[in-house]
Amino acid sequence: MNQKNKRISTIDLFCGIGGLTKGLNRAGINVKLGVDQDKSCKYAYEANNKAKFLGNDISVIKSSDLSEYWTDDDIKILVGCAPCQPFSSHSNKVKNKESTVKWNLLNEFLRIVKETEPSVVSMENVPNLSNKTIFTDFVRNLECLGYKVSYSNVFCPDYGIPQKRRRLVLLASKFGEIKITSKTHKPKNYVSVQDAIGDLEFLKNGQKSADDILHFTSTLSDLNLQRIKSSKPNGTWEDWDEDLRLECHKKESGKTYKAVYGRMSWHEPSPTITTQFYNYGTGRFGHPEQHRALSIREASILQTFPKTYKFIDKKSEPSIKRLGTHIGNAVPVRLGFIIGKSIKNHLKKYDVI
Repeated sequence: MNQKNKRISTIDLFCGIGGLTKGLNRAGINVKLGVDQDKSCKYAYEANNKAKFLGNDISVIKSSDLSEYWTDDDIKILVGCAPCQPFSSHSNKVKNKESTVKWNLLNEFLRIVKETEPSVVSMENVPNLSNKTIFTDFVRNLECLGYKVSYSNVFCPDYGIPQKRRRLVLLASKFGEIKITSKTHKPKNYVSVQDAIGDLEFLKNGQKSADDILHFTSTLSDLNLQRIKSSKPNGTWEDWDEDLRLECHKKESGKTYKAVYGRMSWHEPSPTITTQFYNYGTGRFGHPEQHRALSIREASILQTFPKTYKFIDKKSEPSIKRLGTHIGNAVPVRLGFIIGKSIKNHLKKYDVI
């Protein structure tokens, strides 16, 4: 079959609820299968993407498990984001990280590349990974397999994402040189928190919207309510009266964590959305004006999920912890689109599509 008549078919490893898949689809990159060991992601993944969900551990996945989703007539693409906790700056206190089970997931990713031989590979992760031996070995092995490899640490606001998330994006291809597309935004036109969520319904502390099942927040204690009322956008706990400060703040070691219990600013992108964004005390997750933490809907929008994205079925009661994990662990949809656009441009450059 002529290359130009081939279909693009993609498998998304560590797919979660489908942020990367949704973005790739928007860029015209067809995704057929998502793989994740967290079976609670199945509903959201399949309800929003024309793809199947396989709930299994990548370490037991074999090439034969994936073969039905690829044919010899396909341009095979393999993408994924191995769980990033072992590589995160928040894990610096963990000793011998390279020997932990999660570190080995990158090697499992490489094993599947070797077994399935996709034409294009993309891997997204935390920036700290780029200076680790396990990553340089991963790159070297891809090059030995005949891939041209590029990677860069991406600052998400440069691509229209209203969040100061930094991510390592790797692209590899057997067709030739491949790289991420040029930046789409400059600091003067970054998408701000106000641009993204400024039009949402006002909520009081602990309130739930009657019109949007996902627009609700955790309830702050009386003490934390006093703290957020004393907080300024982009300020610190140093703005509070002494009697509102925690004991750890009074220690020398506590003075380095000034963003916790903080408010966001309307006028710039948000901080990185973590799995604990709904907890005011875990970062700068206070609303810019309202005396509360972020709602689930607000965090999903800052992760660039469309408002129509279905996170839970109609019969389920929303769990703030589970939704926090699903949304915080997701690849921002727009970053998935940028990765997909980069791949699509590459395939056109080499006259593949």
